[in-house]
This record gives sequence, C-alpha cells and structure tokens, in this order.
Amino acid sequence: MESNTTAKRRRERAKPRELIAARWRIVQLLPRAGGGLVGALTLGNLALGVLPVAFVVATSVLLGRVPAAVKAAAAHGLHSAAWHSLVTVFLLATAAFIAQQIVAPIVTALGELVARRVDGEVFDELMAASLRTPGVAALEDQQALDELRGAAGQLEFGFQSPGQACAGLLALIARYTQLAGYAVVITVAFSWLAATGLIVAVLLFRYGQRGGLRKWTGVRFSLLPGERKRTYLRALAIEPAAGKEIRVFGLADWLKATVRQAHMDVLMPVWVERRRLYLWPFIWYASWGLTVGTPVFAAIGATGTHALTLTDFMLVIQASLGAVRLGEYYPEADVATAIGIRAYEAVRRFAARVDTFAAVEPVGLTKAGSSVVADPRTAIHFDAVTFRYPGQERAIFDGLDLTLPVGGCTAIVGLNGAGKTTLVKLLARLHDPVSGAVRADGVDIRSYAMDPWRAKLAVIFQDYARYEASVADNIAFGAIASRDDVPGIRTAAEAVGLTSAIETLPRGLDTPLARHMAGGAELSGGQWQRVALARALFALHHGARIVVLDEPTASLDVRAEATFFHEFSELTQGATTLLISHRFSTVRNADLIVVLEHGRVAEQGSHDELLARDGRYAELFRLQAERFSDEVSA
Repeated sequence: MESNTTAKRRRERAKPRELIAARWRIVQLLPRAGGGLVGALTLGNLALGVLPVAFVVATSVLLGRVPAAVKAAAAHGLHSAAWHSLVTVFLLATAAFIAQQIVAPIVTALGELVARRVDGEVFDELMAASLRTPGVAALEDQQALDELRGAAGQLEFGFQSPGQACAGLLALIARYTQLAGYAVVITVAFSWLAATGLIVAVLLFRYGQRGGLRKWTGVRFSLLPGERKRTYLRALAIEPAAGKEIRVFGLADWLKATVRQAHMDVLMPVWVERRRLYLWPFIWYASWGLTVGTPVFAAIGATGTHALTLTDFMLVIQASLGAVRLGEYYPEADVATAIGIRAYEAVRRFAARVDTFAAVEPVGLTKAGSSVVADPRTAIHFDAVTFRYPGQERAIFDGLDLTLPVGGCTAIVGLNGAGKTTLVKLLARLHDPVSGAVRADGVDIRSYAMDPWRAKLAVIFQDYARYEASVADNIAFGAIASRDDVPGIRTAAEAVGLTSAIETLPRGLDTPLARHMAGGAELSGGQWQRVALARALFALHHGARIVVLDEPTASLDVRAEATFFHEFSELTQGATTLLISHRFSTVRNADLIVVLEHGRVAEQGSHDELLARDGRYAELFRLQAERFSDEVSA
C-alpha cells in the first residue's frame, strides 16, 4: 500500500512538469509559422484582451456620467461640458466595441494561417520520417504504423492538430490579458482582496477544466483501437466498395448491429469516465467558487451605496462578471492545446520508432558507394544469405544459396511463407541480409549506391500501386527521370495491349485514374494489371535490366495467369526475369525453376527435369494439377 501511495504521489508531482513540458513543446513549434505571423497574432490577441476591458471601463464611466449629463442638458441644453463629456465617452466605448468586432475575425484568420503553416511543416516532418529510411522495415512495424495513422489523421483533418495547438496557445494571451485587466480594475476601484479572491476562483475553475480535459484526452487516446474499428465499419456501410456484397449476402442487419455495438464499446467507457472526471470534481469546484465569489459580491453590494460612486460600482460589477465568465471552457484553445500537442508527440514517436530501425535497415551508400552500376552479365547470387525480420526470431532464410542466371527467366515457387516476396525485398535492398550477401557478378550489391542499383530493377509487386494520377504518369513512374518520354509511354502501353482502352478514356493518356477527380475514370482489374506491366516495360526501356513479377496476378485464375506470364516473357526477352508464383503450372516455361522451402532451395531445374526427379516440385505440381482438373470437370 505504501509503495502504491508513493507512486501515486510521484505521478501527481510529475503532472505540473508534464504540463509545462507540453506547453514548451508547443512554444518550440511556433517559429515554424514565421516570426512575423506569430508576432502579428500575438499583438492581435493582446488587443482582444485589452479591448473588452476598455469597453467595460468606457461603459462604466458612461453610465456614471449619465445623471450629471442629463441634469446639465435640462439646464443648459446639449452644449454643456457634461453632455460633451458623455458623448466623448460614448464614442470611446463605441470605438472599443467596433475595434473588437474588427480585430476578432482578423485574429481568427491569422490563427488559422499559423495552424496551417505549422501543420504543413509538421506534415513535412512526418513525411520525411516515413521516407528517410532506404528500406521498409519501419513501415512494416505495427507500433510505428499505429503512430503514423494517429499523427496523419490529426494532420489531415486539422481540427486538433499541432498547428491548432500553436494558435490555441496564443489565443490564451487574449483570455488571460482580459483576466488581468479585470483584476486591475477591481483592485483600483474597490479592493485588491476582492480581485485576488475572484482570480483564485477563476483559476480554480480553469484548473478543473484543464485537468479534466487532460485526463479526458488520455481516455480518448486509450480508445483509439475502438475508434478505428468504428470508423472502418461506418465507412464499410456507406462507401460503395462493399455495397454489392452487403446487399447480396443480406448483411445489412448484421452491419447495423455491429456498428451499434462498436459505437457502444467506445461510448460506454466514455460516459463512465466523463462522469468521473467532470461531475463530482465540478461540484467541488463550484462549491469553492461560491465560497469565494459570494463574499466578494456580498461585499460589493454592501458597500456599493456607501463607499462607491456609480462609476466605480459599475466598474466593479462589470469587471467581476467578466472575470467570472473567464472561468469557462475556451473553445479556441482548450481542446487544441490538449490534443493537438499529442498529435505532434505521435509524430515524434513515429520518427523515433523509425530511427530504432537504423541498425537493421539497408545502409544508404549514395555518397560512399559507387554511383556507376554495371549491367549484370553472368549471374546474381544469393550467397549464404541469412535473414530474419526485425523483432522476429524465426529466420526466413538460413544460409540461402541461390543463383539467378543473367538473361534468362527464373521462376521462384513455393508455398505461402516460403520467402518468395522476401527474396524480392532483398534483391531491391528494401532489407539487407543479416549475414551473407547478394552479389551481382560477384560484387556485393551493398557496395553500390542505392538509387543507381534500384534503377536496374523493374518490379511489379503483388500489391502494386494504383496511383490516382494520369495514365501516362502511372506508366512513367517506372522511370520517373524519363517522365517526358511520351512516345516511350505510348510504346509501353501498346506493347501490353492498352491502346484501345486508353482511346476510350475521356482524356486519353492524360485521364486521371480516379473517378472522383475531374475528367477521371476507373480501370478494370485486368487493365490495371496491364498498366503495372507497362510501368515495368517503361523502366526496362530506360535502363532496368532485371524484371521482377511478384505474384501480381494472384487474383486471376490459372489460365489467365498463364496467358499473362506468356505475354510478359515475350515482351521482356533478353532481360533477366524473375517470376514469383505459388502456382506451379503457370511457370513451366521458365528457363530455371527454383523451389523454396523452409528458407532454402529445396530443388531447382527446368520443368521437365524437376518432374523427372519426382521430388517436391513434382509432388506439388501434381497436387495443383489434380485440383485444377477437379475444378474444370466440376
């Protein structure tokens, strides 16, 4: 019990330090908006703090001078000094009011500009972190991905972003300047003790607001997995992607019930925590506020007719009510500063998580490595390669020895999990071996600069990217430096049989491949596969010498995949070709077939040689052939 109490006290002592540290991190972000803009917003918020106090002073003086002005006007008309004085004060009050109405929207606009500039800088930081590693280990780590999604979500929508936290922090200047001004007015016109009492009551309420919101924010972030599930289910219900299946399979009622349950799984803890954080604590804060505020207002009322002039009385009353109102929730600052900085902390955690992979990522040798990469002439050799993914004990490859002949077509086959895709990642240096080396003509590919080596590869992954860009760009991304080679783009499109499909698009090669874009269109699955193939061919025409297909046709039936590979082999004759597939029948025409199993080469040879050997390849080939025959006969 004693240790628990000590730990609780330690956490309580740490809270002020954490709060100060969070505020300081927001301050450190402010320079990203630019000194001039931050200075203008600071001055604007100071004005927003001073103007309401000036209005209170002017209107109080105005009301205090009304009796004398009315009496003077009755005796001497509207040309008396008292009446002119009243009009002057009225004009000053009007000016303070109008100035406040003018400054407020300007400050709002400046705050939005600050938020957008900071968010733009932070988004650049997030993007730089996601792209700065030459490999993909960090982007395959679930913890890093969770941080990335959380940070990107807040930056994308910008409601509670780091930039909004910066604008919100500066907005507090207006509020607390106003509170200080009211305290000065009460002190001068009535009593420093009353001013102190009201300030304490206001700050107590503010402490309750901020403390509750800080704890509430922690609760909401702990519910993020449930929030993601709820968001996914809602999108599933309203977006067209699953619309057909939901109707055909009668999933509407199930989906409604599941969405409702997902909502309740989030809302029930929210309701419980909201009562705990806000209901009873605020009853306590309200009690203290009444305890402090009641004597102050009682004292003002008791002395008002005896010791205070009408002007002083109005000053104290208006300033006191204005101060009390400042104990409320600040919509322009509170949520933004509480949650926005958490979004930035997610960016920093993601960047730090990315940095932890530095020891296992491929080493960027852009400066130290050779920028001249000779075309492979004899073989690419996986020389005693051992590899395991970061954080995993199981080795994907354990002393892998594999030679890919240059200029031929090598097919890699094997069951799921055999390491086929990992082989491609090592070849493209998205990962590096734990031990051993990948060699091109005997040269460790790590001795080459990263980009020139990758320029020798044209890869179509199973999950190839479908860019929301023009058809031309989708093809040209295979060799981005040659993006202006329009004849080459047309040649690649024609080679894969895309010409007729392109001619039917609204803007031909310039058509954006996304329906939601102006003049955009969508392609069928087969047409997208041909775009991906054209992308690889375009890379081949601009210097790539190794072409890799990593199961891009896994969704096709056996005949369609065989047709695709046949077309592909004809288009890439003379290049070093690597075909990855789990289907044995579709790669039978490859020059060399390699069977991967348990992280090593189980056997290799031509299709006929492997069948004659009657080993693992022959066994798996017959199993797949029998299943295919059963499907056809059925």
